[in-house]
Amino acid sequence: MKKIVKSIKIIKKEIIKNSKGDILKYLNKKDDIYQRFGEIYFSEVKKNKTKGWNFHKKNTCILSVPLGSVNFKIFNPKTNKLIQITIGKNNYKLVIIPPGFWFSFKSNKKISLVANFMSSIHSKNEALKKNIINGIKIK
Repeated sequence: MKKIVKSIKIIKKEIIKNSKGDILKYLNKKDDIYQRFGEIYFSEVKKNKTKGWNFHKKNTCILSVPLGSVNFKIFNPKTNKLIQITIGKNNYKLVIIPPGFWFSFKSNKKISLVANFMSSIHSKNEALKKNIINGIKIK
């Protein structure tokens, strides 16, 4: 497990090659990063389209990109620092974003799929959404 910023974790995950279609490992309840299950959802993102900025007050998001390639921008409002990471099937990893960070994501392929495992069920009271953070605008 690699920490790229305090609290943000990047974990390389296993891909099991199979002639009928690969198996991409995601999460096991024995994994150190597993907290509790709230919900999992998939977000389809079209090429050069950005979704976000998202902020969770209580939820941890465990993100994966099993299809396509996505550039994540993660902003820490306490330190005013922005980091970027690109993941996808060719660079298959999990990005763990704890509460208190803003993040957005943009597809580099025709269609990408982001899987989000959240520690609690999504709630509009728990999450915030904006179009611009630290001068960076979502298009």
